[in-house]
Amino acid sequence: MPHPRLTPAMRDVLQRRARVAAPPLHTLAPAQARAAYEAAAGVLEVPRVTLRRVEDVTVPARDGHPLPVRLYADTEGSALLPWLLYLHGGGFTIGSIATHDTLCRELARLSGCAVVSLDYRLAPEHRFPTALNDAWDALQHLAASGQALGLDPRRIAVGGDSAGGTLAAVCAILARDVGLPLALQLLIYPGCAARQDLPSHQHYREGLLLDATLIDYFFTQYIDLADRDDWRFAPLNAPDVDGVAPAWVGLAECDPLVDEGLAYADKLRAAGVAVDLEIYHGVVHEFIKMGRVIEQARQAHADAARALRTALRP
Repeated sequence: MPHPRLTPAMRDVLQRRARVAAPPLHTLAPAQARAAYEAAAGVLEVPRVTLRRVEDVTVPARDGHPLPVRLYADTEGSALLPWLLYLHGGGFTIGSIATHDTLCRELARLSGCAVVSLDYRLAPEHRFPTALNDAWDALQHLAASGQALGLDPRRIAVGGDSAGGTLAAVCAILARDVGLPLALQLLIYPGCAARQDLPSHQHYREGLLLDATLIDYFFTQYIDLADRDDWRFAPLNAPDVDGVAPAWVGLAECDPLVDEGLAYADKLRAAGVAVDLEIYHGVVHEFIKMGRVIEQARQAHADAARALRTALRP
């Protein structure tokens, strides 16, 4: 039975999805789960906008692997652009540039910034910490060499949703440690905890898009149980977050991860980090990719873009 706090539109989405005779993702092999997620990715998105510039290139990982990135920008001229490295969600197992193409286009259109979306390598073929290493390598490379792509080395943000939000939060700590100045970390319902034992995990453990079974499936693909306390997987375990970039945190109320996001926002604030926290009521994990039918998704697009504009202005 859908949770009573869901909005009517959100409840309708869940009921419609329940009527579709598709196997749950956790019953599929990872390659099949990726294909299923990609096939459904655009169904509830806002219309895909055409931008002035969309460019596919690669950046090198530390082992020499070429990492695909897609650059989105909706501005013209020769001036260097402020930019966001965007890290997609999908439990470190599914998701891609393609599944988050519309969202990245919206962020670029609404913010006036460039958005650079990364295809980091996925589990189980590439387990922890490969996804993080790829994200960090891409951020460092683009910060050092991105001027060739028109990216301003002085106006940088990192962000992502779900697992991508985890990666972004960790990259913000790593950037602090090496003196790489970031203007913003944009965290959309990030995973932050080593264990799924906060109250929201129990309260929203079943019946929604992200449930306890699917979380276990993703984490089994990605990381050994013995490694889950590593702060690079669970940024709530970071020894300190003093001096990291200001944060915009956007959470879904009816989400197993909501308490993790709240706890991380509290950890940042306790360290003196500026935090802009938005909780979108009555919606579930993944809502930000449902802008065709969920008004909170369109509001979150606008809120995130506003945070980018404010943080990255000259």
